[in-house]
Amino acid sequence: MDIEKESTTFDYSKRSQWLRAAVLGANDGLVSTASLMMGVGAVKHDVKAMILSGFAGMVAGACSMAIGEFVSVYSQYDIEVAQMERESVEIEKEKLPSPLQAAWASALAFCAGAIVPLLSAAFVKEYRVRIIAVVAAVTVALVVFGWLGAALGKAPAVRSSARVLFGGWLAMAVTFGLTKLIGLHGL
Repeated sequence: MDIEKESTTFDYSKRSQWLRAAVLGANDGLVSTASLMMGVGAVKHDVKAMILSGFAGMVAGACSMAIGEFVSVYSQYDIEVAQMERESVEIEKEKLPSPLQAAWASALAFCAGAIVPLLSAAFVKEYRVRIIAVVAAVTVALVVFGWLGAALGKAPAVRSSARVLFGGWLAMAVTFGLTKLIGLHGL
């Protein structure tokens, strides 16, 4: 009974900061890597070009997310320390945010998302089947990420999953379409 009572009074908004970073990192890794691979795949049909572009996107994106998170959390850290000093409160290091922990978490979350399209394309030689495999795997992952974010935050799962799914599809379609258009007519 106590567990049930405790779960109804838990403040899920306290999870919002790390949850946002984890879901954003994984979703960003998934969508940006898949979109990059789809864009390259629109004009270059060989598997090596798609995998290399996806791998480069994963490394660059993970580094970018880590640096961005580090800078952001360090700014928050500085603000909290300055506020404690103004209030003459003892600075409790364990209660302060960790820029390094946030950077690593963000980079790992990005890589967790990015690995989905990479693995789905890695072993498929035939171009059309590879594109379908990437879209199918990314679709499943987008729905799961949307559901997971909603479940951890006790928010509506269908709405969250639909928002994540349609946003991911849009990013892949725009990247594929514009790259195909430029590749055929612009270069």
